[in-house]
Amino acid sequence: MFTDETLELIGAESTWRKSHQQTQESRSCQTRPVHTAEAETQAKDVLENSTQTQDQISQTLSLDRDISDFPGLVDFLHRVEDVVIRELVKNSKSHAFDGFEVNWEDQNESVSCMYRLQHADAQERGLQVTSVSWNCTGSVIACGFGRVDDGDWSNEKAYVCTWNLDRQNLNPVRPDVIIDVATPIMCLCFHPVRPSVVAGGLYSGEVVVWDTSRSQDLILAHTGMTADTHREPVYQVNWVPGARRGEFVVLSAGSGGRVLLWTIDGAEAKLTLSSGYALVPQQMPQSGAASKTRGSTTIGVTSVALSPWDLDTFLVGSEGGLVLKCYFSSETVAAVPPDGESVTLRAPMQFSFSPRGGPIHSVHFSPFHRNLFVSVGTDGLAHLHSVLQPRPLLSLRVSDSYAFWVRWSPTRPLVFAAVTGQGLVQMFDLGRRSLRPTATIDQNTGGQPAYCLEFNPKHTNLMAVGNADGSVNIWQLSAELTEQGAKETAILEQLANEVTD
Repeated sequence: MFTDETLELIGAESTWRKSHQQTQESRSCQTRPVHTAEAETQAKDVLENSTQTQDQISQTLSLDRDISDFPGLVDFLHRVEDVVIRELVKNSKSHAFDGFEVNWEDQNESVSCMYRLQHADAQERGLQVTSVSWNCTGSVIACGFGRVDDGDWSNEKAYVCTWNLDRQNLNPVRPDVIIDVATPIMCLCFHPVRPSVVAGGLYSGEVVVWDTSRSQDLILAHTGMTADTHREPVYQVNWVPGARRGEFVVLSAGSGGRVLLWTIDGAEAKLTLSSGYALVPQQMPQSGAASKTRGSTTIGVTSVALSPWDLDTFLVGSEGGLVLKCYFSSETVAAVPPDGESVTLRAPMQFSFSPRGGPIHSVHFSPFHRNLFVSVGTDGLAHLHSVLQPRPLLSLRVSDSYAFWVRWSPTRPLVFAAVTGQGLVQMFDLGRRSLRPTATIDQNTGGQPAYCLEFNPKHTNLMAVGNADGSVNIWQLSAELTEQGAKETAILEQLANEVTD
Protein backbone atom coordinates (compact mmCIF):
# COMPACT_ATOMS: atom_id res chain seq x y z
CA MET A 1 0.00 0.00 0.00
CA PHE A 2 1.03 3.50 -0.31
CA THR A 3 2.71 5.51 2.45
CA ASP A 4 3.83 9.18 2.88
CA GLU A 5 7.49 9.86 2.45
CA THR A 6 9.41 13.12 2.74
CA LEU A 7 12.23 13.62 0.35
CA GLU A 8 15.10 16.12 0.57
CA LEU A 9 14.84 19.42 -1.37
CA ILE A 10 17.15 19.83 -4.27
CA GLY A 11 17.72 23.36 -5.75
CA ALA A 12 19.60 24.64 -8.72
CA GLU A 13 20.65 28.30 -8.89
CA SER A 14 19.93 30.11 -12.20
CA THR A 15 23.01 31.14 -14.04
CA TRP A 16 20.99 32.92 -16.79
CA ARG A 17 19.81 35.80 -14.53
CA LYS A 18 23.32 36.47 -13.22
CA SER A 19 24.78 36.48 -16.70
CA HIS A 20 22.26 39.16 -17.79
CA GLN A 21 22.73 41.32 -14.67
CA GLN A 22 26.40 41.64 -15.43
CA THR A 23 25.69 43.09 -18.89
CA GLN A 24 23.01 45.62 -17.84
CA GLU A 25 23.80 49.39 -17.85
CA SER A 26 21.72 52.41 -16.78
CA ARG A 27 21.04 55.22 -19.23
CA SER A 28 19.00 58.51 -18.89
CA CYS A 29 18.02 61.56 -21.05
CA GLN A 30 16.27 64.90 -20.50
CA THR A 31 14.52 67.33 -22.92
CA ARG A 32 14.79 71.10 -22.78
CA PRO A 33 12.12 72.87 -20.73
CA VAL A 34 9.01 73.43 -22.76
CA HIS A 35 7.66 77.00 -22.31
CA THR A 36 3.95 77.35 -22.44
CA ALA A 37 1.71 80.41 -22.37
CA GLU A 38 -1.98 80.94 -22.28
CA ALA A 39 -3.79 83.72 -24.12
CA GLU A 40 -7.38 84.52 -24.58
CA THR A 41 -9.28 86.67 -27.02
CA GLN A 42 -12.82 87.70 -27.34
CA ALA A 43 -14.60 89.14 -30.36
CA LYS A 44 -16.93 92.09 -29.99
CA ASP A 45 -20.51 91.77 -30.93
CA VAL A 46 -20.89 92.69 -34.57
CA LEU A 47 -24.11 93.94 -35.99
CA GLU A 48 -24.61 94.28 -39.68
CA ASN A 49 -27.32 96.30 -41.30
CA SER A 50 -27.97 96.81 -44.94
CA THR A 51 -30.40 98.69 -47.03
CA GLN A 52 -31.21 98.92 -50.64
CA THR A 53 -32.96 101.55 -52.63
CA GLN A 54 -34.85 101.00 -55.77
CA ASP A 55 -33.43 102.28 -58.99
CA GLN A 56 -34.61 105.81 -59.56
CA ILE A 57 -36.13 106.26 -62.91
CA SER A 58 -35.24 109.74 -64.12
CA GLN A 59 -37.34 111.39 -66.70
CA THR A 60 -35.39 113.74 -68.92
CA LEU A 61 -36.49 115.72 -71.86
CA SER A 62 -34.66 114.57 -74.93
CA LEU A 63 -34.04 117.26 -77.48
CA ASP A 64 -33.93 114.64 -80.16
CA ARG A 65 -37.65 114.00 -79.81
CA ASP A 66 -40.09 115.63 -82.14
CA ILE A 67 -41.54 118.79 -80.60
CA SER A 68 -44.94 117.69 -81.80
CA ASP A 69 -44.84 115.09 -79.03
CA PHE A 70 -45.52 117.91 -76.53
CA PRO A 71 -48.89 119.45 -77.33
CA GLY A 72 -49.13 123.16 -76.59
CA LEU A 73 -45.38 123.72 -76.20
CA VAL A 74 -44.96 125.31 -79.63
CA ASP A 75 -47.81 127.73 -79.03
CA PHE A 76 -46.38 128.67 -75.62
CA LEU A 77 -42.89 129.40 -77.00
CA HIS A 78 -44.33 131.57 -79.75
CA ARG A 79 -46.37 133.56 -77.22
CA VAL A 80 -43.45 134.36 -74.88
CA GLU A 81 -40.64 134.71 -77.43
CA ASP A 82 -40.94 138.47 -77.92
CA VAL A 83 -41.28 139.16 -74.18
CA VAL A 84 -38.23 137.05 -73.24
CA ILE A 85 -36.01 138.58 -75.93
CA ARG A 86 -37.06 142.08 -74.89
CA GLU A 87 -36.17 141.40 -71.24
CA LEU A 88 -32.84 139.81 -72.14
CA VAL A 89 -31.84 142.85 -74.18
CA LYS A 90 -32.87 145.14 -71.32
CA ASN A 91 -30.83 143.14 -68.79
CA SER A 92 -27.74 143.17 -70.99
CA LYS A 93 -27.76 146.98 -70.89
CA SER A 94 -28.53 147.30 -67.17
CA HIS A 95 -25.88 148.19 -64.54
CA ALA A 96 -28.08 147.37 -61.56
CA PHE A 97 -25.80 144.55 -60.36
CA ASP A 98 -22.40 146.00 -61.24
CA GLY A 99 -19.90 145.01 -58.55
CA PHE A 100 -22.38 142.72 -56.81
CA GLU A 101 -21.02 139.44 -55.50
CA VAL A 102 -23.24 136.65 -54.24
CA ASN A 103 -22.71 135.80 -50.57
CA TRP A 104 -24.14 132.43 -49.51
CA GLU A 105 -23.15 132.83 -45.85
CA ASP A 106 -25.62 133.68 -43.12
CA GLN A 107 -26.02 137.42 -42.79
CA ASN A 108 -25.36 139.18 -39.51
CA GLU A 109 -27.86 141.92 -38.84
CA SER A 110 -25.87 143.52 -36.00
CA VAL A 111 -22.33 144.19 -34.81
CA SER A 112 -21.21 141.94 -31.96
CA CYS A 113 -18.04 141.45 -29.91
CA MET A 114 -16.89 137.85 -30.32
CA TYR A 115 -13.85 137.95 -27.99
CA ARG A 116 -12.14 140.30 -25.58
CA LEU A 117 -8.51 139.15 -25.50
CA GLN A 118 -6.24 140.03 -22.57
CA HIS A 119 -2.88 139.08 -21.07
CA ALA A 120 -2.90 139.02 -17.27
CA ASP A 121 0.69 140.23 -16.78
CA ALA A 122 0.21 143.12 -19.19
CA GLN A 123 -3.02 144.06 -17.42
CA GLU A 124 -1.33 144.11 -14.03
CA ARG A 125 1.44 146.38 -15.30
CA GLY A 126 -0.96 148.70 -17.10
CA LEU A 127 0.50 148.09 -20.56
CA GLN A 128 -1.40 149.22 -23.62
CA VAL A 129 -2.03 147.49 -26.95
CA THR A 130 0.00 149.50 -29.45
CA SER A 131 -0.40 147.27 -32.53
CA VAL A 132 -2.43 144.34 -33.88
CA SER A 133 -1.87 142.17 -36.96
CA TRP A 134 -3.66 139.17 -38.55
CA ASN A 135 -1.63 136.39 -40.11
CA CYS A 136 -2.12 135.45 -43.77
CA THR A 137 -4.58 132.62 -42.98
CA GLY A 138 -6.81 134.92 -40.94
CA SER A 139 -6.80 132.51 -37.98
CA VAL A 140 -4.19 134.10 -35.70
CA ILE A 141 -4.20 137.61 -34.23
CA ALA A 142 -1.00 139.08 -32.77
CA CYS A 143 -0.90 142.08 -30.47
CA GLY A 144 2.03 144.13 -29.24
CA PHE A 145 2.07 145.61 -25.74
CA GLY A 146 3.83 148.84 -24.91
CA ARG A 147 3.01 152.31 -23.76
CA VAL A 148 1.92 155.34 -25.72
CA ASP A 149 1.19 157.95 -23.07
CA ASP A 150 3.82 157.96 -20.31
CA GLY A 151 6.24 155.84 -18.28
CA ASP A 152 9.89 154.92 -18.55
CA TRP A 153 9.68 153.48 -22.03
CA SER A 154 13.33 152.62 -22.45
CA ASN A 155 13.46 150.10 -19.58
CA GLU A 156 9.91 148.73 -19.47
CA LYS A 157 9.47 145.08 -20.34
CA ALA A 158 6.77 144.30 -22.90
CA TYR A 159 5.14 141.37 -24.70
CA VAL A 160 4.02 140.06 -28.07
CA CYS A 161 1.01 137.71 -27.71
CA THR A 162 -0.89 135.62 -30.24
CA TRP A 163 -4.26 133.84 -30.15
CA ASN A 164 -5.52 131.28 -32.66
CA LEU A 165 -9.23 132.02 -33.02
CA ASP A 166 -9.89 128.72 -34.80
CA ARG A 167 -9.03 126.67 -31.71
CA GLN A 168 -11.96 125.11 -29.91
CA ASN A 169 -10.37 125.62 -26.50
CA LEU A 170 -9.54 129.29 -27.03
CA ASN A 171 -8.93 131.08 -23.73
CA PRO A 172 -9.35 134.86 -24.16
CA VAL A 173 -7.20 135.60 -21.10
CA ARG A 174 -4.42 133.11 -21.89
CA PRO A 175 -2.48 133.69 -25.14
CA ASP A 176 -1.28 130.71 -27.17
CA VAL A 177 2.17 132.29 -27.56
CA ILE A 178 3.80 134.85 -25.25
CA ILE A 179 7.06 136.51 -26.30
CA ASP A 180 8.95 138.57 -23.72
CA VAL A 181 10.53 141.71 -25.17
CA ALA A 182 13.02 143.96 -23.40
CA THR A 183 11.48 147.25 -24.59
CA PRO A 184 7.94 148.30 -25.59
CA ILE A 185 6.49 147.12 -28.90
CA MET A 186 5.53 149.98 -31.22
CA CYS A 187 4.31 148.05 -34.28
CA LEU A 188 3.75 144.54 -35.67
CA CYS A 189 3.20 143.02 -39.10
CA PHE A 190 2.71 139.36 -40.08
CA HIS A 191 4.51 137.92 -43.11
CA PRO A 192 2.33 137.92 -46.29
CA VAL A 193 2.71 134.17 -46.95
CA ARG A 194 4.35 132.60 -43.87
CA PRO A 195 1.63 132.44 -41.19
CA SER A 196 3.99 131.96 -38.23
CA VAL A 197 6.45 134.78 -39.00
CA VAL A 198 5.86 138.27 -37.60
CA ALA A 199 8.03 141.39 -37.63
CA GLY A 200 8.05 144.00 -34.90
CA GLY A 201 9.49 147.45 -34.29
CA LEU A 202 10.68 148.39 -30.80
CA TYR A 203 10.95 151.62 -28.88
CA SER A 204 14.73 151.10 -28.73
CA GLY A 205 14.98 151.35 -32.53
CA GLU A 206 15.54 147.65 -33.09
CA VAL A 207 13.61 145.55 -35.61
CA VAL A 208 12.97 141.89 -34.73
CA VAL A 209 11.46 139.01 -36.71
CA TRP A 210 9.96 136.12 -34.72
CA ASP A 211 8.89 132.64 -35.85
CA THR A 212 6.14 131.47 -33.51
CA SER A 213 6.30 127.90 -34.85
CA ARG A 214 9.65 127.34 -33.14
CA SER A 215 9.73 125.56 -29.80
CA GLN A 216 12.82 127.22 -28.34
CA ASP A 217 14.38 130.47 -29.60
CA LEU A 218 11.60 132.32 -31.43
CA ILE A 219 13.85 135.07 -32.82
CA LEU A 220 14.38 134.40 -36.52
CA ALA A 221 16.45 137.56 -37.11
CA HIS A 222 17.04 140.99 -35.59
CA THR A 223 18.99 144.15 -36.35
CA GLY A 224 20.79 144.47 -33.04
CA MET A 225 22.28 147.82 -32.11
CA THR A 226 24.57 148.78 -34.99
CA ALA A 227 25.34 151.91 -37.00
CA ASP A 228 22.53 150.93 -39.38
CA THR A 229 19.89 150.58 -36.69
CA HIS A 230 17.25 153.21 -35.98
CA ARG A 231 18.15 155.39 -33.04
CA GLU A 232 14.58 156.46 -32.40
CA PRO A 233 11.37 154.44 -31.88
CA VAL A 234 10.22 152.40 -34.89
CA TYR A 235 6.59 153.35 -35.62
CA GLN A 236 5.96 151.19 -38.69
CA VAL A 237 7.08 147.83 -40.07
CA ASN A 238 5.88 146.21 -43.32
CA TRP A 239 6.84 143.42 -45.68
CA VAL A 240 7.92 144.53 -49.16
CA PRO A 241 8.53 142.26 -52.19
CA GLY A 242 12.27 141.74 -52.70
CA ALA A 243 14.38 141.51 -55.82
CA ARG A 244 13.98 137.75 -56.17
CA ARG A 245 10.65 136.07 -56.87
CA GLY A 246 8.85 135.10 -53.68
CA GLU A 247 11.29 137.03 -51.49
CA PHE A 248 10.14 139.62 -48.97
CA VAL A 249 12.20 142.21 -47.11
CA VAL A 250 11.29 144.12 -43.97
CA LEU A 251 10.54 147.85 -44.18
CA SER A 252 10.96 149.89 -41.01
CA ALA A 253 10.39 153.59 -40.38
CA GLY A 254 10.75 155.74 -37.30
CA SER A 255 10.82 159.19 -35.83
CA GLY A 256 14.48 159.55 -36.78
CA GLY A 257 13.43 160.28 -40.36
CA ARG A 258 14.70 157.00 -41.82
CA VAL A 259 12.90 154.41 -43.95
CA LEU A 260 15.06 151.27 -44.10
CA LEU A 261 14.80 147.95 -45.96
CA TRP A 262 16.23 144.81 -44.34
CA THR A 263 16.95 141.34 -45.76
CA ILE A 264 16.75 138.29 -43.51
CA ASP A 265 19.95 136.31 -42.98
CA GLY A 266 18.56 133.13 -41.46
CA ALA A 267 21.96 131.49 -40.98
CA GLU A 268 23.28 134.40 -38.93
CA ALA A 269 19.88 135.22 -37.38
CA LYS A 270 20.24 138.87 -38.29
CA LEU A 271 18.66 141.54 -40.47
CA THR A 272 21.04 143.12 -42.98
CA LEU A 273 20.42 146.61 -44.32
CA SER A 274 19.91 146.46 -48.10
CA SER A 275 18.80 150.06 -48.81
CA GLY A 276 17.77 153.15 -46.91
CA TYR A 277 16.02 156.49 -47.34
CA ALA A 278 16.23 159.73 -45.39
CA LEU A 279 13.56 162.43 -45.32
CA VAL A 280 15.25 165.83 -45.16
CA PRO A 281 13.34 169.17 -45.08
CA GLN A 282 15.76 170.75 -47.56
CA GLN A 283 14.72 168.19 -50.18
CA MET A 284 10.98 168.66 -49.78
CA PRO A 285 9.18 168.68 -53.15
CA GLN A 286 7.16 171.78 -52.09
CA SER A 287 8.83 174.70 -50.34
CA GLY A 288 5.60 175.84 -48.72
CA ALA A 289 5.27 172.62 -46.76
CA ALA A 290 8.83 172.81 -45.50
CA SER A 291 7.87 175.46 -42.99
CA LYS A 292 6.20 172.76 -40.93
CA THR A 293 9.56 171.13 -40.27
CA ARG A 294 11.66 174.27 -39.87
CA GLY A 295 14.55 173.74 -37.53
CA SER A 296 14.58 169.94 -37.98
CA THR A 297 17.36 168.04 -39.70
CA THR A 298 15.02 165.18 -40.61
CA ILE A 299 11.27 164.59 -40.92
CA GLY A 300 10.06 162.19 -38.25
CA VAL A 301 8.04 159.34 -39.74
CA THR A 302 4.93 158.22 -37.85
CA SER A 303 3.21 156.02 -40.46
CA VAL A 304 3.79 154.38 -43.84
CA ALA A 305 1.32 153.08 -46.46
CA LEU A 306 2.36 150.80 -49.33
CA SER A 307 0.47 151.05 -52.59
CA PRO A 308 -1.19 147.74 -53.58
CA TRP A 309 -1.31 149.03 -57.16
CA ASP A 310 2.26 150.25 -57.68
CA LEU A 311 5.06 148.46 -55.82
CA ASP A 312 7.35 151.46 -56.30
CA THR A 313 5.06 153.92 -54.49
CA PHE A 314 4.61 154.48 -50.77
CA LEU A 315 3.18 157.23 -48.57
CA VAL A 316 4.76 158.63 -45.43
CA GLY A 317 2.93 160.38 -42.60
CA SER A 318 5.08 162.66 -40.46
CA GLU A 319 5.22 164.24 -37.01
CA GLY A 320 4.85 167.68 -38.58
CA GLY A 321 1.49 166.93 -40.21
CA LEU A 322 2.82 166.21 -43.69
CA VAL A 323 1.87 163.34 -45.98
CA LEU A 324 4.56 162.66 -48.57
CA LYS A 325 4.42 160.59 -51.73
CA CYS A 326 7.66 158.64 -52.15
CA TYR A 327 9.30 156.21 -54.58
CA PHE A 328 11.61 153.30 -53.80
CA SER A 329 13.33 153.78 -57.16
CA SER A 330 14.57 157.28 -56.33
CA GLU A 331 18.28 157.74 -57.09
CA THR A 332 18.63 161.17 -55.43
CA VAL A 333 21.21 161.06 -52.66
CA ALA A 334 19.86 162.31 -49.34
CA ALA A 335 21.43 165.53 -48.04
CA VAL A 336 22.56 164.06 -44.74
CA PRO A 337 26.13 163.63 -43.51
CA PRO A 338 27.25 159.99 -43.37
CA ASP A 339 26.90 158.50 -39.93
CA GLY A 340 28.42 155.07 -40.30
CA GLU A 341 25.64 153.54 -42.42
CA SER A 342 26.62 150.62 -44.63
CA VAL A 343 24.54 151.96 -47.55
CA THR A 344 24.08 155.36 -49.15
CA LEU A 345 20.80 156.93 -48.03
CA ARG A 346 18.53 158.28 -50.77
CA ALA A 347 15.80 160.94 -50.80
CA PRO A 348 12.50 159.29 -51.85
CA MET A 349 10.11 162.30 -51.65
CA GLN A 350 8.39 163.28 -54.90
CA PHE A 351 5.19 165.04 -53.86
CA SER A 352 3.80 166.70 -50.74
CA PHE A 353 0.14 167.02 -49.78
CA SER A 354 -1.45 169.86 -47.84
CA PRO A 355 -0.10 169.92 -44.27
CA ARG A 356 -2.27 169.10 -41.27
CA GLY A 357 -2.40 170.67 -37.83
CA GLY A 358 -0.57 167.84 -36.05
CA PRO A 359 1.13 164.45 -36.44
CA ILE A 360 -0.30 161.99 -38.94
CA HIS A 361 -1.02 158.80 -37.00
CA SER A 362 -2.15 156.56 -39.85
CA VAL A 363 -2.30 156.45 -43.67
CA HIS A 364 -3.93 153.76 -45.81
CA PHE A 365 -4.34 153.23 -49.57
CA SER A 366 -7.72 152.22 -50.98
CA PRO A 367 -7.72 148.58 -52.13
CA PHE A 368 -10.32 149.52 -54.78
CA HIS A 369 -8.81 152.59 -56.45
CA ARG A 370 -5.15 153.23 -57.24
CA ASN A 371 -5.28 156.99 -56.62
CA LEU A 372 -7.19 157.21 -53.33
CA PHE A 373 -5.95 157.10 -49.75
CA VAL A 374 -7.21 158.20 -46.34
CA SER A 375 -5.26 159.64 -43.41
CA VAL A 376 -6.03 160.54 -39.78
CA GLY A 377 -4.15 162.47 -37.11
CA THR A 378 -4.26 164.50 -33.95
CA ASP A 379 -6.72 167.00 -35.46
CA GLY A 380 -9.43 164.32 -35.29
CA LEU A 381 -10.16 164.51 -39.03
CA ALA A 382 -10.08 161.87 -41.74
CA HIS A 383 -8.87 163.29 -45.04
CA LEU A 384 -9.77 161.53 -48.29
CA HIS A 385 -7.02 162.29 -50.80
CA SER A 386 -6.21 161.64 -54.41
CA VAL A 387 -2.49 161.12 -55.05
CA LEU A 388 -2.87 163.46 -58.02
CA GLN A 389 -3.95 166.52 -55.98
CA PRO A 390 -2.39 168.24 -52.98
CA ARG A 391 -5.65 169.21 -51.28
CA PRO A 392 -8.07 166.63 -49.81
CA LEU A 393 -11.19 165.64 -51.71
CA LEU A 394 -13.15 165.31 -48.48
CA SER A 395 -12.66 165.96 -44.76
CA LEU A 396 -14.67 163.99 -42.19
CA ARG A 397 -14.83 164.62 -38.45
CA VAL A 398 -13.85 161.38 -36.72
CA SER A 399 -13.39 162.66 -33.19
CA ASP A 400 -13.25 165.81 -31.10
CA SER A 401 -9.91 164.53 -29.81
CA TYR A 402 -7.34 162.37 -31.58
CA ALA A 403 -7.89 159.81 -34.33
CA PHE A 404 -5.23 157.12 -34.08
CA TRP A 405 -5.77 154.57 -36.85
CA VAL A 406 -7.68 154.19 -40.11
CA ARG A 407 -8.28 151.25 -42.46
CA TRP A 408 -10.33 150.78 -45.63
CA SER A 409 -12.83 147.94 -45.62
CA PRO A 410 -11.51 144.97 -47.63
CA THR A 411 -14.98 144.34 -49.11
CA ARG A 412 -16.77 147.71 -49.28
CA PRO A 413 -15.14 150.24 -51.66
CA LEU A 414 -16.85 153.19 -49.94
CA VAL A 415 -16.36 152.17 -46.30
CA PHE A 416 -13.45 152.83 -43.93
CA ALA A 417 -13.05 152.59 -40.16
CA ALA A 418 -11.11 154.77 -37.70
CA VAL A 419 -10.47 154.58 -33.95
CA THR A 420 -10.53 157.55 -31.59
CA GLY A 421 -9.09 158.87 -28.36
CA GLN A 422 -12.38 158.03 -26.61
CA GLY A 423 -12.13 154.34 -27.52
CA LEU A 424 -14.80 154.48 -30.25
CA VAL A 425 -14.71 152.83 -33.66
CA GLN A 426 -16.23 155.08 -36.31
CA MET A 427 -17.42 153.51 -39.58
CA PHE A 428 -17.90 155.88 -42.54
CA ASP A 429 -19.79 155.13 -45.75
CA LEU A 430 -18.86 157.59 -48.50
CA GLY A 431 -21.84 156.45 -50.56
CA ARG A 432 -24.26 158.09 -48.13
CA ARG A 433 -22.87 161.55 -48.90
CA SER A 434 -22.92 162.33 -45.20
CA LEU A 435 -20.16 163.72 -43.01
CA ARG A 436 -21.43 161.69 -40.06
CA PRO A 437 -20.36 158.11 -39.27
CA THR A 438 -22.61 155.35 -40.59
CA ALA A 439 -22.01 153.32 -37.43
CA THR A 440 -20.33 153.98 -34.09
CA ILE A 441 -19.04 151.03 -32.04
CA ASP A 442 -18.73 151.74 -28.33
CA GLN A 443 -16.14 149.35 -26.91
CA ASN A 444 -16.88 150.06 -23.24
CA THR A 445 -13.26 150.94 -22.48
CA GLY A 446 -14.19 153.55 -19.89
CA GLY A 447 -13.26 156.38 -22.24
CA GLN A 448 -9.69 155.12 -22.76
CA PRO A 449 -8.28 155.45 -26.30
CA ALA A 450 -8.21 152.80 -28.99
CA TYR A 451 -4.84 152.85 -30.75
CA CYS A 452 -5.08 150.40 -33.65
CA LEU A 453 -7.42 148.29 -35.77
CA GLU A 454 -7.10 145.73 -38.57
CA PHE A 455 -9.64 143.93 -40.75
CA ASN A 456 -9.20 140.17 -41.12
CA PRO A 457 -7.78 139.43 -44.62
CA LYS A 458 -9.68 136.12 -44.96
CA HIS A 459 -12.72 136.41 -42.71
CA THR A 460 -13.55 139.91 -43.84
CA ASN A 461 -16.45 140.35 -41.42
CA LEU A 462 -13.99 140.28 -38.48
CA MET A 463 -12.14 143.34 -37.17
CA ALA A 464 -9.58 143.54 -34.35
CA VAL A 465 -9.23 146.70 -32.24
CA GLY A 466 -6.40 147.28 -29.75
CA ASN A 467 -7.12 149.47 -26.74
CA ALA A 468 -5.27 151.47 -24.11
CA ASP A 469 -6.77 149.32 -21.33
CA GLY A 470 -4.67 146.38 -22.56
CA SER A 471 -7.47 144.53 -24.36
CA VAL A 472 -8.06 143.47 -27.97
CA ASN A 473 -11.69 143.29 -29.08
CA ILE A 474 -12.62 141.01 -31.97
CA TRP A 475 -15.74 142.44 -33.63
CA GLN A 476 -18.06 140.61 -36.01
CA LEU A 477 -19.48 143.19 -38.39
CA SER A 478 -22.97 143.24 -39.82
CA ALA A 479 -23.82 142.44 -43.42
CA GLU A 480 -24.60 146.12 -44.01
CA LEU A 481 -20.97 147.00 -43.27
CA THR A 482 -19.38 144.14 -45.21
CA GLU A 483 -21.49 143.38 -48.29
CA GLN A 484 -20.84 145.51 -51.33
CA GLY A 485 -23.78 147.38 -52.72
CA ALA A 486 -24.67 148.28 -56.29
CA LYS A 487 -22.56 150.89 -58.09
CA GLU A 488 -20.10 151.35 -55.21
CA THR A 489 -17.11 151.12 -57.52
CA ALA A 490 -18.66 153.67 -59.88
CA ILE A 491 -19.33 156.11 -57.00
CA LEU A 492 -15.74 155.71 -55.80
CA GLU A 493 -14.52 156.49 -59.30
CA GLN A 494 -16.60 159.68 -59.30
CA LEU A 495 -15.07 160.74 -55.99
CA ALA A 496 -11.55 160.12 -57.31
CA ASN A 497 -12.23 162.26 -60.38
CA GLU A 498 -13.43 165.28 -58.42
CA VAL A 499 -11.18 168.32 -58.66
CA THR A 500 -10.50 170.43 -55.56
CA ASP A 501 -10.33 174.21 -55.62
